[in-house]
Amino acid sequence: MEAKSFEIQSETLFSESLIWKLNRDFYQESGISAFSDGIVPHHMTSSSFVGKTYAELIFAFLKDLAMKGETTEVVYILELGAGHGRLAYHTLKHLQKLLDSTNENLPGYCYVLSDIVEENLAFFMDHPQLKQYLGEGLLDIAYFDAVQSEKLHLRYADKSITTQSLTHPLVAVANYFFDSLPNELYFIEDGIISACSVAINSINDPEGMDTTWLIENMDFTYSKSTTQVPESQEGIQNEILEDYGNQLSGTYMFYPEKAMLCLRHLKNLSRAGLVLLTMDKGFHELHQLKDNKEPEVITHGSFSLWVNYHALSAYCTKQGGKVLFPSSSNFHLEIGCLLFLPDAESYVQVDAAYQQFVNNFGPDDFDSIKQMAYFNVASLDLMQLIALYRLSCYDSTFFIHLLPRLKQVKQSISLIERNRLAQTLDEIWGMYFSISEPFDLPFEIGAIFFDLGYYNKALVYFQHSVDLFGEKADIFYNQALCHYHLRNDEVFYRVLNEGKIAFPDFESFSNLEALDMG
Repeated sequence: MEAKSFEIQSETLFSESLIWKLNRDFYQESGISAFSDGIVPHHMTSSSFVGKTYAELIFAFLKDLAMKGETTEVVYILELGAGHGRLAYHTLKHLQKLLDSTNENLPGYCYVLSDIVEENLAFFMDHPQLKQYLGEGLLDIAYFDAVQSEKLHLRYADKSITTQSLTHPLVAVANYFFDSLPNELYFIEDGIISACSVAINSINDPEGMDTTWLIENMDFTYSKSTTQVPESQEGIQNEILEDYGNQLSGTYMFYPEKAMLCLRHLKNLSRAGLVLLTMDKGFHELHQLKDNKEPEVITHGSFSLWVNYHALSAYCTKQGGKVLFPSSSNFHLEIGCLLFLPDAESYVQVDAAYQQFVNNFGPDDFDSIKQMAYFNVASLDLMQLIALYRLSCYDSTFFIHLLPRLKQVKQSISLIERNRLAQTLDEIWGMYFSISEPFDLPFEIGAIFFDLGYYNKALVYFQHSVDLFGEKADIFYNQALCHYHLRNDEVFYRVLNEGKIAFPDFESFSNLEALDMG
């Protein structure tokens, strides 16, 4: 007996399908909780290592501008679909370190966090870890819709960026962004490019179900149109499609027309052009597009698609720009630098930075190292753990994943290792950006400092825990123990009494009362 199927949407052009509205609705409804609750994976896309990679490329771009004598105007760096803001924080931290290490006269910058979700924009504006950057003019916040927006309004500075208003090229960071924009889906056969439609069904009744349920329970049925794709108003896109018709056959292909529209809007904001820094899952070589079957839609609360970076590359080069993509290692993700600039070849610092920080060893390579570390975690010693933390650029999420092993190996630790671990813990905290995730990182760091005998440092981190997560009985207990070891007897009794009042049922406080204070 054939299973019953419920229709969610009848056959519709893929680019006009309900899935795009559902994706947008998911982020609008979820806000920051899409990330803080772990619904949408984001560690690989916004790690400290990725932030450092972007910072190195931006730093190189600023140096190229300085070599051209262009140092008087501010360079705007726009992150598209910033989501939780952690990538921006990592990038800013690393970029400031790079700028502090040079005495070159480089142009100033302003990093702009953009999103379509008002809750996220409010989160950025109120975040205590971003306030200093906002106050110094190094950061601003703006609403930006990739498909519709043609200008920016910086909310903190109360300033608008409109068509041709920028003197320097705009730098756009599209980090796991294009994979969620509406795409055209074409089928190419014998020189004919046909638009594809999709019908959406479910084996379960969708009546009354929320957005997340609908996304997770969609089944797709694709069909090919008998009509060819109409010509675009933009001649370059017609050329790109004509090339595909001549080079591919018997294949399905995502075509990023909306991404190209977004790039055109961004490019128009500056009289000097656009630099696009982008990372995503996708393909940048033609052979990767050949013989593709019906596409895979990847769901994770929301959904995402593979990005056709080959088309975006052609869109850049046909306008006289320059494209940088990995020549070798890209097992997990693609990292591209697209220079929509009239003199793109003259940006030699950007090219050199890309070769060093992406092509030689970049985030894709580090992701392989990370997976190897997780697989072999039980055999890692303290020196190896510290080396991995350093390699990760002191990423807090990576630290958390390896924390159980760290707790094991720190039981037998030398004085040199003790000091080095203490330095590492401080560096990791410096790279931590809170998005209200449930894991209490400062408490865990404080507990390690306590075990190492750094009682004053432990107290600092226990206070960080209170600031982020509120008072807990364990915090009072550990704070009191720190003061006991420091011989702060008066403070010891005060903290103990405060803990007993706040948590009268916490039985372990009796252990503290039995301590010898002599």
